Amino acid sequence: VIRYLALLITLLSTWFILQTYFHRSWRAISLRSWLGERLPRNKCGNQKSCPQNYFTFKIISGAANVVGPSICFEDFVANSLCSVFNFNLSGTTGQLLKTDSFDMYSGDVTKLQIFLQGIKHGTLVLTASYDDAATKMNDKVRAYFTELGSSHVRNLGFRDNWVFLGAKGLMNKSPFEKHIKNDQKTNKYEGWPELLEMEGCAPRKMD
Repeated sequence: VIRYLALLITLLSTWFILQTYFHRSWRAISLRSWLGERLPRNKCGNQKSCPQNYFTFKIISGAANVVGPSICFEDFVANSLCSVFNFNLSGTTGQLLKTDSFDMYSGDVTKLQIFLQGIKHGTLVLTASYDDAATKMNDKVRAYFTELGSSHVRNLGFRDNWVFLGAKGLMNKSPFEKHIKNDQKTNKYEGWPELLEMEGCAPRKMD
């Protein structure tokens, strides 16, 4: 027993010295987690926590026409199975104001136009695509998303994947946006590109 204890102490001491003096990729395996202590979880399961006066978010697009999109905001998660899935939230308090989904392949685009038209100044808008978000998307809808800070919505095509966080009254283009084209040469799924995932910290609107 004494030999085993001595060996264990030697191994732990060696590990501690290596952990202290060498910074390698395996440094994330901490002594606390190795001993079974649970590490703190960040909101939405993100890799990093957000500073004060920032909101935590994660947006995941759909995968082909099988797995629907998902939006998480401050640990509140919602899912949908429609072409465009939108969240409207107060940019000041983070309170959920409205959520809705729209069929942009065979549905009525007017519903999305009315939804976007009613967004008030200072509102955050989180959007995720699924299946096909572009077939029924007309110039008016694209213009609304452009006003919210989108740089890619005007180029959104058939079965492209798209995730976006913008705001009404944003003076510049949003830094929170990803877009991947439907391309038979690079598609991960037959007829559809791979899903997109975006996480980060959105600044709170300070009055």
